Amino acid sequence: MSAKQGCGEAIGHHGEILQGVFEDDEGQLRRGLASLPCRHLTSKAKFVVDDAEGVSVVPKHCAKAKRAAELALHRFSNREIGGHLTIESNIPVGRGLGSSTADVLATIFAVLESLQIQPPADYVMQIAVNAETACDSTLFSQQAVLFAQREGLVIESFRNPLPPIDFISIDTTIDQTVGTLEMEPALYCSTEIELFRPMRALLRRAINESNLNFLGRVATASAHINQRFLQKPRLSEIEAIGILYDAIGIQVAHSGTVVGLMFDPAQERTEENMERAIGKLKRLGFEGSIIEH
Repeated sequence: MSAKQGCGEAIGHHGEILQGVFEDDEGQLRRGLASLPCRHLTSKAKFVVDDAEGVSVVPKHCAKAKRAAELALHRFSNREIGGHLTIESNIPVGRGLGSSTADVLATIFAVLESLQIQPPADYVMQIAVNAETACDSTLFSQQAVLFAQREGLVIESFRNPLPPIDFISIDTTIDQTVGTLEMEPALYCSTEIELFRPMRALLRRAINESNLNFLGRVATASAHINQRFLQKPRLSEIEAIGILYDAIGIQVAHSGTVVGLMFDPAQERTEENMERAIGKLKRLGFEGSIIEH
């Protein structure tokens, strides 16, 4: 058999704008999130079909990507085939930046290209969830969605993608990482679940109207609610610096270590304010980098 190969690429994210529990169209409560895509974070996969049994992967620690390749081959190939998978990624692991989802999605795309098929997005997300138990919504990078990360279902599709946002990325615990699947799902109280209703409505309005102030309010409220489930050290100090330099809000990786100070790129003094905020953060012992979304 002549070798066939496929390539795939997927982006990471910088945590979430909103994460909580939301009603679907049938009134059923589902855990869901709206991620903040980060296009400079990428995972690239190459899959070469061969006659070997099973799938091999480099680097070997990419077990979820290997599992995704196996599931995709089982689902879409009409005969038993194997292959070799290679992953290259610049996404830090254990920070809540979607490294495993990006690896998994890039792998699925590479396998599908090698098989020369293009299934619906729903099929891809189901394979991704089966490969890693919970996944992010980065497949839908051209459109903002509220996504049930443990079910691979879109709870709500918004009209537009998230509007452009500049932000400062701050890793609050450089010497620690977070294993997403090792965390217990957040047990929101009834008051918090009720709060997610207006937050979802404000998120919808923020995206539809490209209103960054509303977006910042949603992200900040979500960060505060989820702080009791995975604390970000010195979050209040970071938020205070944001207020001092006209940030529109804060956002966090709800299952990671990073915090983002969000800014409106259309504001005249944003570049100056971000540089000053970086300086203030460094004087207080934080490390931060400016990212244009």
